[in-house]
Amino acid sequence: MADDKVMIVMTSGPETPRRCATPFFFASLAAAMEYDVTMFFTIDGTLLLKKGMAETIYPKAGGKPVSAFLNEAIEAGVKMLACTASTELNDIALEDLIPEVKMVGGATMWQLAEDCKTVLTF
Repeated sequence: MADDKVMIVMTSGPETPRRCATPFFFASLAAAMEYDVTMFFTIDGTLLLKKGMAETIYPKAGGKPVSAFLNEAIEAGVKMLACTASTELNDIALEDLIPEVKMVGGATMWQLAEDCKTVLTF
């Protein structure tokens, strides 16, 4: 049922660090509220899923790295999907991504969006 599904489409990446923590925070929060949460990464957002990348991005000087927010979302059960067109755009192979990520085609985003109660974009 669509009433409990949430999708967050992440297009922001390393070049906009202030936009990189909040989507993971919202995903973790929704999961804690017992929503079925999926994050769909495309464009520059896919770069955050590269092994080691999120550890180097700080939304606030002296604050936690994006990896802390990413790991909290994963631990909360948020599903992480990377768009294959975006991985090709960024020359990223499956083995370059953190293990929790599944690569999917762009049509998956449309199918998920249609089935979700809420869709957020960053």
